[in-house]
Amino acid sequence: MTTTTDRTVLRDALGLLKDREQIAERLLESSAKHSFDPDKELDWDAPPVEGKWFWPPELVSLYDTPLWKKMSEEQRMELARHEAAALASLGIWFEIILMQLLVRHIYDKSLTSNHVRYALTEIADECRHSMMFARMIQTGGAPAYPVSRTNHNLARVLKTISTTPGSFACTLLGEEILDWMQRLTFPDERIQPLVRGVTKIHVVEEARHVRYAREELRRQMLTAPRWEQELTRISCGEAARVFSIAFVNPAVYDNVGLDRREAVAQVKASGHRREVMQSGAKRLTDFLDDIGLLRGVGRRLWKSSGLLA
Repeated sequence: MTTTTDRTVLRDALGLLKDREQIAERLLESSAKHSFDPDKELDWDAPPVEGKWFWPPELVSLYDTPLWKKMSEEQRMELARHEAAALASLGIWFEIILMQLLVRHIYDKSLTSNHVRYALTEIADECRHSMMFARMIQTGGAPAYPVSRTNHNLARVLKTISTTPGSFACTLLGEEILDWMQRLTFPDERIQPLVRGVTKIHVVEEARHVRYAREELRRQMLTAPRWEQELTRISCGEAARVFSIAFVNPAVYDNVGLDRREAVAQVKASGHRREVMQSGAKRLTDFLDDIGLLRGVGRRLWKSSGLLA
C-alpha cells in the first residue's frame, strides 16, 4: 500500500480513494430512493406456502452429507426452516454489534457531515432489519437461536477493544457472507415468498452498507499507525474464527430430531459446506487481501476459520 505526498489524496492497491463526503452524499441519495418499510412492504399475514423451503437446500449445513442422504424430504425442509431462524438470529446479534460500532465511529466526528448523516441512516436501516428478522422468526414458527454464551461474551470484548479499521473489517465479515447467501435466496422460486421478500430488502439496503464500510476500511488502513493495522489483522482474523463457528447453531439439530454430535462432525467434514462458506467469503477475502489485511497471524486465523482456502 502507498500514499501520495499530497495528504488530501490517498491511494491503495485498488486505486485512488474517493472523497468521503461525496461517497456519503451518494449513499444518502440512494437511501432516499431505495429504502423499505418491511411492515408495509411484506405480507406478514399470508400463511406459509406448502412445499416451499425456508432456505435453499444447497445452503443448509448438512446438505450432501451422509446424514442428509438418510433424511426424509420433510426432515430436510424442517432443518432448513430452523436454520433460517438461526441465521436470522445470528443476523440480529451481528447488527446490534454493528450499530454499537457505528455509534463509536461517529462519536468524535462532525455531526453535520454527510459521513455522520449516512452512518445514522445506516443505523436506522439496521434497526429495521433486526426487527424484520425477528418478525420473520416469529412468523416462521421456529424458535430464536441466540449465539453461545462464549461467543456472546467474546463479541462484548471485541466491540470494546476494536480499532476503527477493525470495526469496519468485522462489519464486512458479518455482512458479506450473509449477503452472498441472500442473493441466492431471493430469486429462488423454491423459497417461501416471505423469506424471499425479507432477503431482497436486506440485499438492496446492505449494498449501501458494504460500500460505506469498504471505503472507510480502505481509508483507515492507509492512515492508521502500524500497530493499529497489525492489531486489526489479528482481531479481524479472530472475528472470522468466531463468526464461522457461530454460523451453525447446533441446537437446530436437536430440534429436528438429529444427533447433535454426529451432525456437527459431518458438517465439519463436509467438502460442500467448506466450499459454500469459502465461496460466500471470497469476494470479501479478495478485498481484504488487496488492502493488506490478510497477512501474518491474521491470515493464519482466517485459514483456521475455514473461510479462506
